[in-house]
Amino acid sequence: MTPNPVSDLGGYLKDQRQQAQLSLRQLAERSGISNPYLSQIERGLKKPSAEILQSLAKGLRISAEQLYVQAGFLDEAGETETLIDTRVAIKSDPLLSDKQRKVLLDLYASFTED
Repeated sequence: MTPNPVSDLGGYLKDQRQQAQLSLRQLAERSGISNPYLSQIERGLKKPSAEILQSLAKGLRISAEQLYVQAGFLDEAGETETLIDTRVAIKSDPLLSDKQRKVLLDLYASFTED
């Protein structure tokens, strides 16, 4: 029987949260997600999106790539295993202004549209 990547991710998240000495509620607040949803992720009941993983990484103060690997979005070498939506990354980058986001999204669209 193959291991369930969702429950593996949940266990990994719980370990990281405990290492950071954060309660479930504290991490949920830091990440901007609800307590129940975070609990479901940790118990392996829900598979979060790349955007949610990025928020959790920020709350845990770890790299999002670590969580992407655990979730199966990236392999260990960092090569894309499944497509991570670039638009999600642009939209959720806290270092970009709204204007910068719009310009990047428009530029990205110009390269990807037929």
